[in-house]
Amino acid sequence: MSAIATSAGQVRVLTREESFAELARRINELAARGPASVGLSGGSTPKAFYAWVVLTGALTADALARIDWHVSDERCVPLSSDDSNFGHAARGMLDALGIPAARRFPWPIELAPAEAAAAYEAAWAKRSPAKAFDLCILGLGDDSHIASLWPQCPLIGQQAGPRFVATEWPGRGWRLTITEAGLAQCGAIVVLVGGAGKASALREIACGAYEPKLHPGQVLRTIAARVTWLADRDAAARL
Repeated sequence: MSAIATSAGQVRVLTREESFAELARRINELAARGPASVGLSGGSTPKAFYAWVVLTGALTADALARIDWHVSDERCVPLSSDDSNFGHAARGMLDALGIPAARRFPWPIELAPAEAAAAYEAAWAKRSPAKAFDLCILGLGDDSHIASLWPQCPLIGQQAGPRFVATEWPGRGWRLTITEAGLAQCGAIVVLVGGAGKASALREIACGAYEPKLHPGQVLRTIAARVTWLADRDAAARL
């Protein structure tokens, strides 16, 4: 394992299994300190993490009892849909681990997008006025997007305001997403990055000229001390 200090946080170069073990360790560490919230992400790597957790039994009894499970962004589709991020988390991990409904916090996708975001934000305001997720897990797109902050997204640069909003991603429909303001209130952020297809995006975010409208992951530079990138060798090859 090697660690690379960058302007967007520390990049740790690990195998996939090592990344999963590190992520599980962080979740278990949170739970050992008391109740905590974790924001999961969508994509193929989180799905593989869910399967790994179930197979290995990597999460402790404290984690199963004390962690509240969310997703950092979501498509406006039913949980039963193959496009639902929370649906994948439920089917891939939460159901198998017996996580009770009281510990599950999907976005209220039965509402219209703006209403769903407002309801989710209002629920957070009651539960945690000054803090978002204790641990936010993100993926990275080939186009440098994180959560549903896409290139040229009008939300980029808005560092104040709601922590959770709805946004219409051109060609991809409405999404519900954590914002820059929400990310800034997270206790820690872990970004899972795998494959050579992500190498250019990771380099631009970590080392490139600051152009967050083009490379949305660069918004994490403002909170770099709380950001860790768990990347495989192919993804980190251009750093």
